Amino acid sequence: MQIEAEWMRGGTSKCWVFETSRLEETRTSPDILLPRLFGSPDHRQIDGVGGASSTTSKAMILNRPDDGDVDVEFTFAQVGIEEAVVDWGSNCGNCSAVVGLYAIEKGWVVPHGDITRIVTRNTNTGQIIIQRVATPAGALPILPQAVMPGVPFPGYQVGLGFQDPAGKTTGTLLPSGSATDLVEAGGTRLTVTMVDAGAPVVILRAEDLGLVPDRYDNWSTDVQPFLPTLEEIRRGAAVRMGLATSPGEAARAVPKVAIVGQPSPGSSLDDPAMASDVNAMMLSMGKPHPALAITGSIALTLAARTDGTILNAITGPATQPTLRLRTPAGVIETWSEERNGSLLVGVDRTARTIATTTIHLPEVIDSMVEPSFAGATQ
Repeated sequence: MQIEAEWMRGGTSKCWVFETSRLEETRTSPDILLPRLFGSPDHRQIDGVGGASSTTSKAMILNRPDDGDVDVEFTFAQVGIEEAVVDWGSNCGNCSAVVGLYAIEKGWVVPHGDITRIVTRNTNTGQIIIQRVATPAGALPILPQAVMPGVPFPGYQVGLGFQDPAGKTTGTLLPSGSATDLVEAGGTRLTVTMVDAGAPVVILRAEDLGLVPDRYDNWSTDVQPFLPTLEEIRRGAAVRMGLATSPGEAARAVPKVAIVGQPSPGSSLDDPAMASDVNAMMLSMGKPHPALAITGSIALTLAARTDGTILNAITGPATQPTLRLRTPAGVIETWSEERNGSLLVGVDRTARTIATTTIHLPEVIDSMVEPSFAGATQ
């Protein structure tokens, strides 16, 4: 079996990009096909194309819809590493940045003006994302030159504007009906905010876990003893948010977990580029994220704008159109704007195509069923 694919970097993630028609030709369930392509289950993914980390074991499946209002539809797949499973429960904001670039490079969308806007729809969540790709003089730059925190080399600049992002998964911004909730895990009662915007996220206060602002660089290490408790909280929150009927049935990737705290004292004085409104760290597949899930940053932005949430207590009322989030990879700035009667909440990323290739499978997979790549596998 041979499958054509692109290997692309979007933001601080890498993903394999497939066109729907090419995967449908295999007549194989994506829940079986993708883990085998990636080499799962295996913590090294040695016999597949997976990168053996949560940020590099991802796939994007793209389609050109007949709907004239949308340029590209895409489905995100988080492929398990040590388990042969695929999580379809949310989108990946970083990998979303490859969609607009792919559409231009493949001729699906003709660039025009200095900024080409591409209307995309994520089928996992139904979210419309307006992508703004920099095309000076109506073309992609010959050499990508845009840079961003967490990536050592430049890429093409892509802005991601999530249109009216609240409640795309659960139906409401605050799925529990409250700005804060008390949860019990590991023998401790903790206050959390559960929010659905971009992706479902459970937000906790750093101070409740003993994480202090002036030791932000150590948070990834200091949080390790709390990971089992945080997983218990995450699974319990999945039930409260209506994402699962029991903690044991909670998906591996959603809801996400975010830990937030006061900005580090003196960080802006030492390095103005590190000035921020809040310290933030997310967990991805049970481990500290090396940067920040972009869908998570959208959720944090809406949480900061919502009275009574944990994040709003840190940032105060929203008086600026931007929010500066300090992450392990650097400061990410999100933005908000009103456009045609809709709220766009976004962030700028970079993206680049790494390789165009043919993936080979040595065996024929037995699951010959009609595949679905439009969110129906959730």
